[in-house]
Amino acid sequence: MDVIETRIDTSSEEYLKNFEAMEALVADLKKELHKARFERPQKDIDRLASQGKMPVREKLDLLLDRNTPFLEIAPLAARGMYDGRVHAAGLVAGIGVVEGREVLIVASDAMIKGGAVYPMGVKKNLRCQTICMENRLPMITLLDSAGAYLPLQSEIFPDIDDGGRIFYNQAVISKMGIPQITAVMGLCTAGGAYIPAMSDEVVHVKGTGAIFLGGPPLVRAATGEEVTADQLGGAEVHCIESGVSDYFAEDDAHAISIVRKIVAALPKNPKERLSMREPRPPIYDPKEIYGIVSRDLKVPYDCREIIARMVDGSEFLEFKELYGPTLVCGFAYIHGYPVGILGNNGILFSNSALKATQFIQICDRRKIPLVFLQNINGYIIGSQYERLGITKDGHKMVNAVSTCTVPKFTVIVGASFGAGNYGMCGRGYSPRFLWMWPNAQIGVMGGEQAAGVLITLKNDQNAKAGLPPLTPEEEEFIRQPIVEAAKKEGDAYYSTANIWDDGILDPVDTRDVLGLAISAALNAPIRDDATGFGIFRM
Repeated sequence: MDVIETRIDTSSEEYLKNFEAMEALVADLKKELHKARFERPQKDIDRLASQGKMPVREKLDLLLDRNTPFLEIAPLAARGMYDGRVHAAGLVAGIGVVEGREVLIVASDAMIKGGAVYPMGVKKNLRCQTICMENRLPMITLLDSAGAYLPLQSEIFPDIDDGGRIFYNQAVISKMGIPQITAVMGLCTAGGAYIPAMSDEVVHVKGTGAIFLGGPPLVRAATGEEVTADQLGGAEVHCIESGVSDYFAEDDAHAISIVRKIVAALPKNPKERLSMREPRPPIYDPKEIYGIVSRDLKVPYDCREIIARMVDGSEFLEFKELYGPTLVCGFAYIHGYPVGILGNNGILFSNSALKATQFIQICDRRKIPLVFLQNINGYIIGSQYERLGITKDGHKMVNAVSTCTVPKFTVIVGASFGAGNYGMCGRGYSPRFLWMWPNAQIGVMGGEQAAGVLITLKNDQNAKAGLPPLTPEEEEFIRQPIVEAAKKEGDAYYSTANIWDDGILDPVDTRDVLGLAISAALNAPIRDDATGFGIFRM
């Protein structure tokens, strides 16, 4: 492979302005992450301590192998929602290493509303179960939940993507032979009781852990029986009498030590093998990405420059370099793993789409994972391009993205608009993981374009009705709210709050995050029986 020769002048005014803008965005991101991870009211900290419980981050420190990375999932989920204090949707989740094995961990944060489950908490849990199934990762749940947040029960309970789906997925995960281990470390009420009940093995903490379908207040209201939480569903009840729980733990630390022993005793799961090579860092400083990425999404830059700061040795074998130049495709290695990279260098034309289709087929046949670097306004439009077949050629690319069987990973590094989001493996196309950079924007189209379309349609309607065109004031009346809404709803933080992605990344961390994600994905076979492709509209 050839080393990408950079053409970036790190002393130029444009580079320095871009660097400053991205540095400010990353600083804001780090503040938001610190707030979500660590800022809790003192009364909640004191309450947890008085109960003899450990904070969720301390639990993770004990559970995970020392000096191993933790790939956190959706750390800013529910940001700005509810009262603004349901940080990370009330759950800490991610992929880590326990007893030398990659596992998926979901842990209740009992300092947030007593671990009550909010609608976004359900969505985050479902996302984690999808990750578990797609990547065949054992699932460890550290449970301390007051159950559904009742004022929002209609958003939690009845639909196919609501709370009941969690238990459905647990049954499917069990059928797939994926281990599920739950530590009961607090109240597990109503729906929360089914999580341990449907797990393979349950560790139950004495005194603080309790499992019941209806808590003491509901029992009293329904039957008149006076009973404590421990009498109703404590560790002795379920370890000695009911058999719901399998291991008796004296405290949180003891429970975590038992969980680690359970993981150590799991049968070995050979990982998928790829044609790897010795990892090497890029020859260029990854932090130079700050100055390469344009602070204005309308200003283009060469995506090869960011590839050069992500891949091993900055080496890249470009595929069809002279054909379909608005899409860069090629082979590289990330932390020793082979990858096929697709990066946008402009709008997608027919030749770009055909190039992508062929490249995806090659990677799929060779079992090479795909990495999509999205900075795309969409596919080309216009009568000339329709006659040339942009619709059917775009279909071929979308079909290939949809039906390929290798793990796919998407990073939105800039714009993600319209059908370009689909062709470049947006969330709807099931990448194993999808992340955004803090400068990224997502939507059907940009605010100015959307406003322009609506103004044009209104003027066309006026012309048909014999009315004069809109005045500048009337146009601005239409334009302003659309542009403002697009700016708010297309923002990376809006996306991550709604779990449209798995987190916002500091661009510098992208290479390492991709390496961790690829490693996790290899716990699942790359190809089972589905080796073919859908029908391409030739």
